[in-house]
Amino acid sequence: MVTLPLIRGFKPGGVFAWRDGRTIGVEEFLCDVVRLAARLPGRRHVLNLCADRYRFAVGFAAALSRRQVSLLPPNETPDTIARLVSQYPELYCLCDRTAGPAGLETVSVPEPATGAPEISVVPALPEAHVAAILFTSGSTGQPLPHRKTWGSLVRCAISEIECLDMHPLSGMTVLATVPPQHAYGLESTVMLVMQGGLALHAGRPLLPADVRAALAGLPRPRALVTTPVHLRALLAEPDALPPADLVLSATAPLSPQLAAEAEARFGAPLYEIYGCTEAGGIAARRTIESVEWRAMRDVALRTDGAGTWVKGGHVESEELLADVIELLDPGRFLLHGRTADLVNIAGKRTSLAHLNYHLNSIEGVRDGAFVVPEENGEDVARLTAFVVAPGHTTESLMSALRQRIDAAFLPRPLRFVDALPRNATGKLPRQAFAELESELARKAG
Repeated sequence: MVTLPLIRGFKPGGVFAWRDGRTIGVEEFLCDVVRLAARLPGRRHVLNLCADRYRFAVGFAAALSRRQVSLLPPNETPDTIARLVSQYPELYCLCDRTAGPAGLETVSVPEPATGAPEISVVPALPEAHVAAILFTSGSTGQPLPHRKTWGSLVRCAISEIECLDMHPLSGMTVLATVPPQHAYGLESTVMLVMQGGLALHAGRPLLPADVRAALAGLPRPRALVTTPVHLRALLAEPDALPPADLVLSATAPLSPQLAAEAEARFGAPLYEIYGCTEAGGIAARRTIESVEWRAMRDVALRTDGAGTWVKGGHVESEELLADVIELLDPGRFLLHGRTADLVNIAGKRTSLAHLNYHLNSIEGVRDGAFVVPEENGEDVARLTAFVVAPGHTTESLMSALRQRIDAAFLPRPLRFVDALPRNATGKLPRQAFAELESELARKAG
């Protein structure tokens, strides 16, 4: 049986986390893992809802040590939890709040131990063990499970470290605006720390002022792991940004202009990670240097009539990607948007990614997105756009869009809103747009 260590790259007495202004050593982390593991019920599946990133990591590691599987759903709605309970009847919950979901046995992850740590042995875990199950929404709204073995998670983290050339940044502290339950958050804020000898920041600041303060309070080297929507909010404010040593972004492509501004204001290289829940992170690019994506070690792509497939390295089974990809060779490609985002109007074709790029490039637009309404027939008759742009009028925005996109794709209607209904990772679920449309209709009526 092949085993892989829970953590690696830490020196004795090294820092594993920053939490509430104090450091937590790697030996303290291991002690907390052992202490929690002894309290866990003998179940197969655990729902880890810890918002505190350190407690999440302790719960994740404790479950691993008991050979349990962590379920990481896309949200915590009562409907999603009920579906998981029906599919995994023996499920229990790990939580860092006063109470977990109603009707689900909950174990509270305690505060970190104080005093001298009692243990420093690093456990080794079978690489074939299913460490986590992540979920995508699926076309029917039914959460679809995607199993991740311990081996695949470890190899993904090591590949990301190599791909981003992070070895000179040993001991770097990682601050993130993304939740650890998301594939990107799990890989780039928990596994990257555990397998790279790094340190994690336990919090998850979201407001620009909170992100600036949290980053400034960490020692160098330090990294920010974020998304385009959070990055755009940070750059929209005039306040000086604390210098960083690395910035990572994922969940949607960045424009070269936004990436260049981020590098200039943080004084750090910005890399994007491309991937999906099914395969994990599979490629990266430094956006100001190239539009090409380069696959991580041993990851290869191929195309056929169905689309683009990926396999190799940490991607254990071949997966069909949901994006329009132009393959330059098995390890390099261009990304042209999601397959489901292609738009055909009056015989002209484009993608929502292309339209959103131009909408958000207009000065004064804080956030915006095009939406394809439900239509009968093969062609889309019109598009809707939602935009956050307090200083604009419909006329000024439409005039700016006419300079950037074909008239066939101009939004009809263009709706001004206070904020877009983004989820925790900055994505825009279609159902959220439907609810926003209904709310606007009620207010208009």
